[in-house]
Amino acid sequence: MSSAWLLPEHIADVLPAEARRIEELRRQWLDLARSYGFELVMPPMLEHLDSLLSGTGRDLDLKTFKLVDQLSGRTLGLRADATPQVARIDAHLLNRQGVTRLCYCGPVLHTRPSGLRATREPLQLGAEIYGHAGLEADLEVQELALDGLHAAGVRDLTIDLGDARVVRSVLAGLPLGPAELEALVTALSVKDQPTLRALSAGCPAEAREALAILPDLYGGEEVLAQAAERLPKRSQISTALGDLAWLAGHVRQAFPDVRLGFDLADMNGYAYYSGIRFAVYGRGSTDALARGGRYDEVGAVFGRNRPAVGFSLDLKGLAEVSRAARTEGAIRAPWGEAEGLRAAVRSLRRQGETVVCALPGHEHEAQEFECDRELIEVDGRWVLRAL
Repeated sequence: MSSAWLLPEHIADVLPAEARRIEELRRQWLDLARSYGFELVMPPMLEHLDSLLSGTGRDLDLKTFKLVDQLSGRTLGLRADATPQVARIDAHLLNRQGVTRLCYCGPVLHTRPSGLRATREPLQLGAEIYGHAGLEADLEVQELALDGLHAAGVRDLTIDLGDARVVRSVLAGLPLGPAELEALVTALSVKDQPTLRALSAGCPAEAREALAILPDLYGGEEVLAQAAERLPKRSQISTALGDLAWLAGHVRQAFPDVRLGFDLADMNGYAYYSGIRFAVYGRGSTDALARGGRYDEVGAVFGRNRPAVGFSLDLKGLAEVSRAARTEGAIRAPWGEAEGLRAAVRSLRRQGETVVCALPGHEHEAQEFECDRELIEVDGRWVLRAL
């Protein structure tokens, strides 16, 4: 029996109602990003593998589909993340000296889903700022992410803040191989205390104590004071804690209804982030709706190791939890060849109205669009009537 209609696991068609909502979100986010001064770029779906994976670590390599280019014989990859592509555009195609703000929106492909219900074809939207090392850029991308989620109708937002420099400072100089270091970072992220103790057994006492403390450093703003008191007195840690406090103060002022949280042991993207990182959660979501932070080394492989900060999200996932704004209903019209009817339909569409013409024989079929008006003929004129 034929199964030509079946799709691969975790790959799905997007049907009309959902597609319309996703497209509304895409337009909304890109218009908002433009209002902040971000310029839209459209990187290709396919690139040379070494370019796609530059500076991103092993995780992205495992997510990337690979194939051989029949023109050149080189290995190509289907992008699993657009951020390295945007870094390449900033470094080589634009090559500006000052600040560059870029945004993008397009599908990415993953070899494996990130969760049981996750798609392997997210529609990734993101925004990046290149060329400014100050916290002002970190704050701007966080404000854009929160403004966009508010506009999308997501409620009960929480922004979770952390900083890769805290853990990096604790781990600096420890006698651990790459595999042991990766296992330790994983144990930190999931707060696996027994594994942490086992992996750090051969480390200096100060490092062992700090690694035991880190999993407990999550919660409200009291976490920053606890970290300053209990973690090693190192300049990198002090700077990170001060930066987190500065950002928290500005976010609280701009978004008093957003809850602030801190997790100093969360090392998602350890090989990627170089400083502040954040994740935003909302009502109805089991995972972060948006993730981002600072990744200053992302452009180094392209010859321009300049400051970079940004965030990304999956519009498909966002569409499942966001509340659509109430849109004006559509207009139902009969189909006919009368000149006045055709002119009336064209005029309404030019005014931005949605006009659904009922084709002959289908006048009583349900439509996806909710029609709250209809076009009728009265005394030789075509006028609108409420339904």
